[in-house]
Amino acid sequence: MKFDDKDLPGLFQSADTASIKEQKKFFNGIFWYLTLLIIAALFAFFADDYPNPIFKIISTVLFLLTLFIMIWLRVSRPDDIWYNGRAVAESVKTRSWRWMMRAEPYMDCDNIEIVRKHFVNDLKTILKQNESLIGKLEISASIEEPISEKMIEIRKLNLSDRFNFYRQDRITNQAIWYTNKSKFNKKRAEMWFWTTVSLHALAILLLLYNIYDPKAKLPIEVIAVAASSVLTWLQSKKHNELSSSYSLTAHEIILIKSEINRIETEEDLSEYIMNCENAFSREHTQWFARKNE
Repeated sequence: MKFDDKDLPGLFQSADTASIKEQKKFFNGIFWYLTLLIIAALFAFFADDYPNPIFKIISTVLFLLTLFIMIWLRVSRPDDIWYNGRAVAESVKTRSWRWMMRAEPYMDCDNIEIVRKHFVNDLKTILKQNESLIGKLEISASIEEPISEKMIEIRKLNLSDRFNFYRQDRITNQAIWYTNKSKFNKKRAEMWFWTTVSLHALAILLLLYNIYDPKAKLPIEVIAVAASSVLTWLQSKKHNELSSSYSLTAHEIILIKSEINRIETEEDLSEYIMNCENAFSREHTQWFARKNE
């Protein structure tokens, strides 16, 4: 049996989609802000060499565009929707896995409608705590049943099958995801770091040459703006922090998975699920806290 994110509640689909869209908006805004800033500095550098004011006009327009982008990012706050959407999506996902595994607070009872209602009420609470997302959520996904047929099918599995299913489709899947993301962010952090170092080195070389030949017109300021822009991009992407955080979580997940190879009772499974989901939640909580750094 294969379980995909599309089998999760519609609220997850909507929050996940909204988060991804706003994340793209945020980074596209940062990218164009920094790119236009560099180009504006370049036009300003060449402006003195031409009597025609066109270069100065273009540079001014570009600086105005960067100001507009900065104001747009501050007013629209796509990063808020990005982080809040991810918070809702991850909360719904962990609740869904607890429900499917019959873990606390959705353990077995005589009437399944009781735990079904409990789960739906928890989804309502999650949504109510993040009302700022409501205008960004897609209706098409939200109208889906909060508990899919696949979720019910998994919940009906016996103890051993649920345990094995969780280890493979939840824990192993998450361990692989965090490991790959850690490697990806580590490579990106190194790439942008050495790009910044190279630009700083180039600026230093140009300054030294300018000492040798004071009359030489060199784009030192443009290089400095480019170096600062790359550093700003690296800080906004948080590659170093993400690499460390993802690596730590991946190791923690693998250790938790290795703690138990066999489950005897429903209570044992519930405790195991809670330990695993708490590990996922800790990483997510730390990730969410980075928004205010």
